Amino acid sequence: MVFPEVKEVKGMRMDKIKKNINNFRQGNWKTALPPYNYVPCSETFPEDCTAGMKRYPDKWFDLAIVDPPYGINRSGQTESFTKNSKHKRKYFEKKTWDLAPPGNDYFEELFRVSKNQIIWGANYFPQYLSPSMGWIFWDKGQNLTMSDGELAYTSYKKALRRIIINRNQLRTEGGTIHPTQKPILLYDFCFQYAKVKPGMKVLDTHLGSGSSRIAAYKNRLDFTGFETDREYFEKQEHRFENYIQQLTLF
Repeated sequence: MVFPEVKEVKGMRMDKIKKNINNFRQGNWKTALPPYNYVPCSETFPEDCTAGMKRYPDKWFDLAIVDPPYGINRSGQTESFTKNSKHKRKYFEKKTWDLAPPGNDYFEELFRVSKNQIIWGANYFPQYLSPSMGWIFWDKGQNLTMSDGELAYTSYKKALRRIIINRNQLRTEGGTIHPTQKPILLYDFCFQYAKVKPGMKVLDTHLGSGSSRIAAYKNRLDFTGFETDREYFEKQEHRFENYIQQLTLF
């Protein structure tokens, strides 16, 4: 994030502007004042999301953008090598978090605390969703043994949209730390589709790699995320900290 020159910021005393920039650089999200360039809050919790959502009032979040377990037992990945290094697959330990999709309690809380929703993998749990014309298709831009793309349900009354982002985008974003990691660029597109504005509140119930968190920060959105797997929680924390450190260099 690049802060504007002090002379370009109107309606705020210079000492407050300098204080806000220092708070941003020190990671003091909650004490940062909202300047011309809004510095968002970003908080994450290593706990069960269904229990965590109960702390929030109705419609607290402007958008819930989530990627829950699909229940297809794809929680790990075997390492593979090909002649093209771009198609190499990284090893991930197989775990138990994808044995079953979330149930009714999860979806009731999700719809209660959020005004709008973007739900990846929604084709695995249509029984919990209302009819919608606003779907997103992520075309992975490849012809491999893996699926050609993924579907996301949205609560928006908008035309279905396709976004083509090759999975190699993950390499340009620093590689993968999670077997079902999605590109930051994909979340950028989702926020544009939802037309969320700086300062709005976003929820991700299954944080995973933290791509949604970084994209939310880029788009100046206040973010709340949950992740029960301690390994992935720590990895996404490290990834986010590295991202912030890169910003503070400029």
